[in-house]
Amino acid sequence: MTIKSIYPDICASDLTASRDFYTALVGLKVAWESDWYIVLNAPDADPGGMQLALVAAGHDSVPVDYQQPPAGVLISFEVDNATELYEHAISNGLAVAQELRDEEFGQRHFMAVDPDGLLVDVVELLFIPDQTPEQQ
Repeated sequence: MTIKSIYPDICASDLTASRDFYTALVGLKVAWESDWYIVLNAPDADPGGMQLALVAAGHDSVPVDYQQPPAGVLISFEVDNATELYEHAISNGLAVAQELRDEEFGQRHFMAVDPDGLLVDVVELLFIPDQTPEQQ
């Protein structure tokens, strides 16, 4: 068996709001869209690479017991400039749960909240934790 790709499908109560959130926050592009399913790609990704899918939470393909907002999961996007995206998120009125900050383990990041309450961690790697920035 060969795994061809791995990507999350987020059950979204409002596909349009979720699509607009992810395109505004990190610049994902719509690769395919229907009235119940949307595939988003990173702008510079190969086809099928770095995808995020949105499925209408009430669609028949989603078991009834799971047609609810996501919980207990966060999605991380590693970017080259978290500060720029943080300022963009704030200026566009996107919900931010954690302000931009630098962590001792080598990350600058902030956490936004998607329209269904899913945490989205936008991360810039400053250094690998067991190396100083000078060693990289």
